[in-house]
Amino acid sequence: MVFSSLEFLYWFFPIFFFLYFILPAKARSFVILAGSLVFYASGEPLYVFVMVGSILINHFLAQGIHRGTHDGRRKALLVLALLLNFGCLFFFKYLGFISQIFTSLTKIELPVPSLALPLGISFYTFQITSYLIDIYRRKYDAEKNFIHFAAYVSMFPQLIAGPIVSYDEVSQDMKNRKSSLQDIEQGAMTFTLGLAYKVLLANKIASLWTDVSSVGPMGINAATAWLGAWGYSMQIYFDFFGYSLMAIGLGRMMHFKFPENFDSPYISTSATEFWRRWHITLGRWFRNYVYIPLGGNKKGKARMLLNTFIVWFLTGLWHGADWNFIFWGLFFFLLLMIEKLGLKKVFDKVKPLGHLYVLFWIPISWLIFNVSDLPLLWQYLKTLFGISLPGKPAFDGWVKFQGLLATYWWLLLICIICATPLPRWLIKKFNNALLTKLILFALFGYCIYQIAISTNNPFLYFRF
Repeated sequence: MVFSSLEFLYWFFPIFFFLYFILPAKARSFVILAGSLVFYASGEPLYVFVMVGSILINHFLAQGIHRGTHDGRRKALLVLALLLNFGCLFFFKYLGFISQIFTSLTKIELPVPSLALPLGISFYTFQITSYLIDIYRRKYDAEKNFIHFAAYVSMFPQLIAGPIVSYDEVSQDMKNRKSSLQDIEQGAMTFTLGLAYKVLLANKIASLWTDVSSVGPMGINAATAWLGAWGYSMQIYFDFFGYSLMAIGLGRMMHFKFPENFDSPYISTSATEFWRRWHITLGRWFRNYVYIPLGGNKKGKARMLLNTFIVWFLTGLWHGADWNFIFWGLFFFLLLMIEKLGLKKVFDKVKPLGHLYVLFWIPISWLIFNVSDLPLLWQYLKTLFGISLPGKPAFDGWVKFQGLLATYWWLLLICIICATPLPRWLIKKFNNALLTKLILFALFGYCIYQIAISTNNPFLYFRF
């Protein structure tokens, strides 16, 4: 089940919130838990037991870590918990990939079962891990109420694709929840904007990359390849940003204030700034639980370089069990290191140059992210730079480019405008205006219509 589906909007959403508000406040965490399990099980009924088992085990391990008085025992429990959580993630997400590498090196085939990746396992594993480590660090106490903890882990708005929420960001609201009409109104407006970004922008601009990739690098020129890369850049942004806004909106309706996950990343002037604005909660997680514990930048340049390499290798691997994701992470590692050597200072002084730099390299990064077939990826990259492929002269195929540009220029323009802070600034500034509410209401109705007539409505980040 996805937020941008009639099943969610017409059945799950109204039933859940009817029960949520009609039942006593003390029962709301249970409603969240029950609703979240139904939401998850509607897509993967068997894997819901994996999540329930993870919740049970980690609840008791967290209690042991919190109550322990001996540092050695507490550390042993934390290590056990990390091994269990990341072991489960490895089994479902990476075992097949590792077995392929092993087979390619040794020519010995391992009997590895073919398993579907449980939805959201990367996200809820990171949330549980942050919770356990924070308890070990004595940042806050372990949650004694099992229903509260289970609701935190399984909470359906951000279960599948984030944002990654720390327990201290929701713990007080979990215990003392006083939803108001203002929360419901603001949450509904945020949800509607996210729905519009997903249905009216991400789903529509997706056709641009589909049109380009269906021809392949042998049938396009450099201009068409760039057009496709920019189209996919907009698709993945509005797909993921739209989901995050819907999650934040649903949380607000329940009186939770989830952290922002995006801050107009395409207006950045460097890759460093881009990653401060893109998937903010993931960057925060790696900074707090990997980079800083490794020593950060406080142990010399060589150690900082190694720590950054580890973070970006893991960031790439977290997104998917394939070589292109690893190369994608290392690609950003190289960009960030070059910027640390002094290039970022240039962009800070000459911001227009920095904007052009981002518009050049970020679409390339998304092409690496998107194309898992490495020989095909290499052909696309050569096409981007106008390097002739066998039997194909450089820069041919202008008819294809002109046709795509004539079809999609207006949609790309809308995407560019909406990728700036302008839409959310206008909604915030004219938040109480009747016209703002009427526009959002009309957008919601049009989204419903588009969902009803559409045949393709997946979220890209569901597979990570």
